[in-house]
Amino acid sequence: MENQITKAVELLKEAELVILPTETVYGIFADAMNQTAVEKLYAAKGRPTGKALNLNVANFTTILKFSQNQPAYLEKLVKAFLPGPLTIILEASEVVPEWVHIGKQTVGFRMPAVELAQAVIREVGVLVGPSANLTGQASPVRFSDLSPEILAKAALALEDESISGLDTTILDLTVIPARILRQGAISSEEILEEVPEIQIIE
Repeated sequence: MENQITKAVELLKEAELVILPTETVYGIFADAMNQTAVEKLYAAKGRPTGKALNLNVANFTTILKFSQNQPAYLEKLVKAFLPGPLTIILEASEVVPEWVHIGKQTVGFRMPAVELAQAVIREVGVLVGPSANLTGQASPVRFSDLSPEILAKAALALEDESISGLDTTILDLTVIPARILRQGAISSEEILEEVPEIQIIE
């Protein structure tokens, strides 16, 4: 696996696209800080250019760097559920590139639980990694679900079959009470059990 990680890191640093497994679906990843790479990702998916991307990060410190006005319970929430199938929406800090947030004041954070993806993110820094499908097609849960079209756009595709196929839960922390924008693998009840001070509406 070490050789695969090294190759993926090298390619991402060269502004190439790499398909990696997460615990939910396969994602197609690019270096978030490289505009050329991110534009290549939009083109590969046929993704509308006005649709913002989440940041895939390796640790809590990186979340703090790329966000602002965080709630007091944020670290507790992160420790309880990340890495894992939870996307957290926060106010974007000034270091989030325009080509990632597309003019929005907010940005989503994701910390995939698959070690392969984690290792690559740790080495490269901050990645964007939407599902590895053409826009409008089903998200790939198995390696065999990856279409020839999307595979042709990636410089490397790595396989790992420990994927649930369940969506991430998307939790918006920029409003009070916090709002679940999409119910996924983690329920509001589970969140409240770990972080009782959070107020949530669905």
